[in-house]
Amino acid sequence: MDDVDSRRIEEVTYLNTENTWRYRAIVHFCFRRHEHMQAYIYPEDIWQALQKQPQFKDYTQEQMDQDLSQLVAWHNLQAFQETGRALSIVDFKRKMLRYQCTPYTVEIERLVEKLKKIGNEFGGSLETTQFDRIRDSLEKLLQYEQADDKELYQNWQDLQHYFRTLVQNTSDYMAHLGSQRVQERMKTSEFIIYKDKFTQYLNSFVLGLQRSSLLLEKLFNQLEPEQELILFLRLAARQAEIQVTGAEFSQKECRDDFAESYEVMREWFLGREGRESELSHLIRETGETIRRITRFAQRLAEQHQAMRSRKSDLLYLAGRFAGMTEVDEAHVLGAALFGVQGVRHFYAEPRANEDDYDARIQDEPATPVELKPRVSTYRERSRQTPIHDRREEKQRQKAAYEAAQHRRQQMLESLVVEGEIDMASLPVLTREVRQVLLAWISRLLLKPAGIRTETGLQLKLVWDRHSRERVAVHSEDGTLYMPPMKLLVQREGGHEQRKGGGQA
Repeated sequence: MDDVDSRRIEEVTYLNTENTWRYRAIVHFCFRRHEHMQAYIYPEDIWQALQKQPQFKDYTQEQMDQDLSQLVAWHNLQAFQETGRALSIVDFKRKMLRYQCTPYTVEIERLVEKLKKIGNEFGGSLETTQFDRIRDSLEKLLQYEQADDKELYQNWQDLQHYFRTLVQNTSDYMAHLGSQRVQERMKTSEFIIYKDKFTQYLNSFVLGLQRSSLLLEKLFNQLEPEQELILFLRLAARQAEIQVTGAEFSQKECRDDFAESYEVMREWFLGREGRESELSHLIRETGETIRRITRFAQRLAEQHQAMRSRKSDLLYLAGRFAGMTEVDEAHVLGAALFGVQGVRHFYAEPRANEDDYDARIQDEPATPVELKPRVSTYRERSRQTPIHDRREEKQRQKAAYEAAQHRRQQMLESLVVEGEIDMASLPVLTREVRQVLLAWISRLLLKPAGIRTETGLQLKLVWDRHSRERVAVHSEDGTLYMPPMKLLVQREGGHEQRKGGGQA
C-alpha cells in the first residue's frame, strides 16, 4: 500500500469532534456557495448565515474566527488575503480573508448529502436494459479501428459507467431482498397480492441475464492480447491529452489501469480459472429468491385455506342428516363423509399366482397374520447366533490392501524426476494414482505454503495462475486437460527426492 493510501485523513475530522455542530454548519454553508458557482466566501456572509439559526444565538465572531482557522488547519478551507477592499494600512495588516472549499471537502459534503438520501434500506433494481447498454458500448469499443481517439475514449467512459451502475444496482437490490425486514414482509398475507408481479419481474430479469451472457462472452473473447494492447495504448494516449496539469501519471500507468479495469469487467461476466463468475452467482441468487418467494406464497395460501370457515358446509350436511328417517342411511352418509371409525390396516403376503386374473379372492387360501401384544412388558424372544472366526479373511483383505498401497506408492515414486512431478510429462496413469495427484493439488490450492502427505513427503505447488496454456494428463479412465503444474517433492528432513525416488 502506498503512503498516500495509509495516511491519516484530516479533512474528515470536522465530522466527528467536540464542536462538530459548529464546524459542519460553516462547511455546509461554504459547500452550498460552491455548488452555486460562488468559489470565494467572505466571513461576514458566513456570520450572517449562522445568526439566522437559533443554536448560534450566543455565538461570537471571535469563536467563528477560531473555527475558521481550525478548518483551514484541517485543510477543509483555504484562506486567501483580500487586498482589494483594504482602505488603509491597518486594514491591510488585519489580513481581511476570504475562504474557499478544498476539493476533499467538496467531495466529503457530496457524500454526506448522498448518505442522507439513502436511509436504512438498500435500494437498487434489476433491469436488463443495463446489459443491453453494456453490450452496445462494448461493441463500439471493440470497433476501435473505425473510431478516432475522442470517440474511443467516450465509448470507454460509457462502458465503465454502465458497468458500475449495473454492479451497484444489482448488489444493492440483492442485499435488499436478503434483508431481515423484507424476509418478514414476505411472510405476511399482504405479500400474496403482488407476489405474481414480483416473480414475473425476477423471471424476466433471469431470462435477460441468460440471453445477454452468451453475447457478452462472445464479445469479451473477440480481441486478441495484441489487439487489447493497441486499444489500451490509444486510451492511455487520449488520457494523457486531457490530464489535469500536475498529475503525475505516466502513459504506462494509464495503460495498466485501463487493462486492469477491462480484466475486472471480463472476470465479472466470464469468471476466472477455477472461479465462478459474478454473473453466474447473480443468476443463481435470483433463481433462489424466486423459489423462496414461491415457498412463502404457498405456505401463506395453505394457512389461509386452513383457517377458512366451514360453517356453511357443516350447516348443509346438518340439513342432510336432519332430513333422513333411517339410521342406517345416516351411517352410510357418515362413513362416506368421515370414514369408517376404528379402522385397522393389515398387510398380507401377495398370492402365489398373480397371473391368474380369473381367480376370486374367496378361493385364495388364508394368510396368517401374527399380532403382537400391546403391553409394555412384552419382549420378543431373542435368538442366539454363533460368533464366527474371520481372522483369516481379515488377514487376506489386509494383505491385498497393503499390496495395492505398495503398488500405488511405487507408481508415485516413479513419477518424481529431479525432486519434482511435472504434470506435462507424465506417463499413462492408473485411476488410483490420478486420484491421489488431483487430491494433492486440491489441498495445495487451499494451502499454497505446502502440505505434508501421510507418507512423510513435503509438497509445494508451482504454476502460473495467469497462463492459458493447457497440458494433457492421460489415465486409464480418460484424458484430463489442466494448467502446466509442478509438484516440488521434499522429505521431512529437507532433502529433495531425486530421480528413481526412494520409499515415500
